[in-house]
Amino acid sequence: MRELDEKEIRDSFINCSKGEAGRIKLPAGFADGAVPWDDIDFLGWTDPGAPQRALLVVPGEEKPAGIVLRRPEAVKVSAMRSSMCRICLTDHASSGVGLFVAPLAGPAGRRGNTVGEYICSDLACSLYLRGKRQPKMRLVRREETLTLQERIARAMTNLAAFTDRVAAG
Repeated sequence: MRELDEKEIRDSFINCSKGEAGRIKLPAGFADGAVPWDDIDFLGWTDPGAPQRALLVVPGEEKPAGIVLRRPEAVKVSAMRSSMCRICLTDHASSGVGLFVAPLAGPAGRRGNTVGEYICSDLACSLYLRGKRQPKMRLVRREETLTLQERIARAMTNLAAFTDRVAAG
C-alpha cells in the first residue's frame, strides 16, 4: 500500500462524520513512521482511545476508502473451534476472527443500519498472507496453490466487496 498522510486517512472515512473522523486516534507508531507500508495492502487498527472501535483504510482506484467498525466484545470461545477470515481466508482458532460491524454510509447508517464481516481480530490479514505473522493456533491445514500475488488480489477483492456494501448504504 502506498504511504498515506494523516489528512488522507481522515478524509477517507465514508461512514462517519468529519467530526468523528477528526477524533479518531491514528495507529500506534503512525507519527514515528512505524507503519509497515511495504507489507500491508490496507491499513487496519484499533482506535487506542476507543478499544471497541476498529478502522480500515482501503486503497481505491481514485482515493482510499476508510471504514469505521465496531469490534466484537470479548467472549470466551472454545480453542478447539476454528474460524476463517472472510478477507484473507486465514484459518484461526475461534478467538482469532471476529464479526466486525460497520454502519452503512449515508442516511441508512444514520438510521442505524449496519453490515458485518468476519475478519482477523488483529486486522493483520496482509501479514498472514505474507507469512510474517502466524495464527496462534491453526486447527485446519489447507495448502493453497495460488501465488502470493493471487492471494493478495483475492483478499483485496473480498475487502472491496465489503467496502462497497458499506458505501452503498
